[in-house]
Amino acid sequence: MNHVEHSTLFEDLSEADSCLQAITSNLNLHPFPNIAKKAAEAFLRKSRKDKILPVLPAVIVNQLPLWPESVRCLPNEFLHSALFNAKNQNQPRSNYKEFCVPIIGDGQITYSGEELRQDDATVWLQLIHLSKERSLGATIDFTAYGFCKSINWPICKDSYIRLRSCLIRMQATALSLYSNRLKEGVSLSMIPRFRWRDEVTKRPLAKYQVELAPELVRLFGDLQYTQIEWKQRLDLPRGLATWLHGYYASHRKPYPIKLSTLKKGAGLTTVMNKHLKENVKKALNELMRVEFLKSWEIVGELIHVERF
Repeated sequence: MNHVEHSTLFEDLSEADSCLQAITSNLNLHPFPNIAKKAAEAFLRKSRKDKILPVLPAVIVNQLPLWPESVRCLPNEFLHSALFNAKNQNQPRSNYKEFCVPIIGDGQITYSGEELRQDDATVWLQLIHLSKERSLGATIDFTAYGFCKSINWPICKDSYIRLRSCLIRMQATALSLYSNRLKEGVSLSMIPRFRWRDEVTKRPLAKYQVELAPELVRLFGDLQYTQIEWKQRLDLPRGLATWLHGYYASHRKPYPIKLSTLKKGAGLTTVMNKHLKENVKKALNELMRVEFLKSWEIVGELIHVERF
C-alpha cells in the first residue's frame, strides 16, 4: 500500500505545517481525502507542543472504500449504461473500437474490446470486492473453484473455461469515462494483468492472478457508487433482471422511466415493442420475487416501480 511515514524533530511550527502540506498533497486519489487529511491534521495537533510529528498511520491513496460482505459495488455510471449490456446470451458478441456506450443521464463512456454482458459484470463485481482490502495494482490471487463458488456458478470444467473467458475478455479492453463529478476523464484497462498458467510450461497455476488498475479508485470517489445486494443478484436470471437490479439499486426512490430509455441503457436490440414490454415485465416480476421491489406497473410507455 502507498503510505507516508514521518518521525521528525522540527525547528519551528511553520516547518511542521509545511511537512503536513507535503504529506496531504498526495491524497487526491483517496476515496475520502477530507477524512484522511483531517486524520493527519489531528496527529499533527497532538504533537505540536513538542514540535514533533509522530509516525502517521498508513495513508492509503489507492484503496477502494470498504463495504459489507453482503454487498458488491459498482460506480453509478456503469449501472446506468450498457457497458455490461443485457442482451440475450445466445447473441454473438461484437468487437468494439472506441465505441460510445449508451448511458442514461450524465456521463460518457468510450469502450474498446469484446462486448461485455451481465456474466462479465458478475465476475468484475467479485474481483472488485476481493480487491477492496488491498492496494489497487496489487495482485489478487484465487482458485477457479473458490471464485466460481462465490458467484454461484456450477463447479465444473465448463465454468472454469467460462471464467477464464470473462477475465481474458476484460483484460483486452480500453475504457474511458467522463462525467460532471470527475474533474477530468478516467482511462483504464479493466484488468491490466491476468495470469492463469505458466508462460513457459503452459501448465495451469494453482491460483489465478489478477491486477486491477489503480485509476479505478477515482470512480468510487464522492460516494458515487452503489451497493448491490449480492444474494439477490445471484438469485436472479442473468440478463435484463440483473441489469435492472443494478440500475434501480442506484436510486433510493426510482423515478418513472420510458421503455425506450431502458432499452437504450440496457443495450437491448429487441425490435418489437411488444416483445420488449414482455421481457421487462418478466424481469420486474423476478425483482419482486427476490423482494427487491414492492410493486411495479407500466402505464403507457412509462415504467413505475417501488423499492423495499
